Amino acid sequence: MRRVRFHAYGGPEVLCVEEAESPVPGPGELLVRTEAIGVTLPCVRRVRGDGKGGGDPLPSMPGGEIAGEVVALGPDVTGFAVGDRVTSLTFKGSYAELALAPAFLASRIPDGASAVEAVALVRSGQVALAALSTAAPAGTESVLITGAASATGHLAVQLAKLQGVPRVVAAVGSADKAEFLYGLGADEVVTYDQESWSEPVDIVLDGVGGELLPRALAALAEGGRLIFFNSGGGTVPAYELLAGSKTITGLTMRRFATVHRERYERHEAQLWELAGSGRLRAAVHAELPLAEAAKAHEIIEARANLGKVVLRP
Repeated sequence: MRRVRFHAYGGPEVLCVEEAESPVPGPGELLVRTEAIGVTLPCVRRVRGDGKGGGDPLPSMPGGEIAGEVVALGPDVTGFAVGDRVTSLTFKGSYAELALAPAFLASRIPDGASAVEAVALVRSGQVALAALSTAAPAGTESVLITGAASATGHLAVQLAKLQGVPRVVAAVGSADKAEFLYGLGADEVVTYDQESWSEPVDIVLDGVGGELLPRALAALAEGGRLIFFNSGGGTVPAYELLAGSKTITGLTMRRFATVHRERYERHEAQLWELAGSGRLRAAVHAELPLAEAAKAHEIIEARANLGKVVLRP
């Protein structure tokens, strides 16, 4: 089979397409013949060595989201069968014709839905819904979303409006994304370089982090809360939390899917129902062949995408 691996940390140029033996599923794993592979900002950062602990041991393989057909089951796997079409989050080895997926994060693709739609909708939508449910906006509370044109961000904008949030502010890197976001229901669009991000908000969903985190915290009104679900790190002045009675809550999908299993499964059903009814649109920015993984990473690094970037084996 073909897979993508990197032998040194760096930019898109370090990604290499190689021939390799097919992996063997271990306990709790599915072996999936991939039909679509989602490219994520956390994966791009790990290739650069910016992940937790300074990067994965080398050589390494990118992780991310996959969708395709189950071709083998590991020991003790129940609830799935060979031939099922599934989508799942994987932590390594997703840029490949065959990938291992943890069964507890896998879910079936409904009849009539494509693998590309599944990759664009499920994982990013799960993150968006988990962030919103953690924030629990109520009544007249307002929400600001960083990385609002990203795969997760553009779904969060729509889902916030569907949940009745009266004011959704979309924060992005460039003004040329405004039309896209207004079309999805955003009430305001601000760019990172603006001196002010409009009036303070009650909730920030931060999918960017890094140097942007202090500004995201500053955008909160007194008593506001920030949900931090990005891989970019960042630091904040602790005094601002105290002085403004603000809070920051970290969110990881591995823990959310484990601890809040019923809610995780309910969210998945909700995503497919909303997409099927046309009320939620998972935008796909580009579909590229596996051999062009480097180009996919270039798009993400440039923050040029409006929605999901997908690789096709």
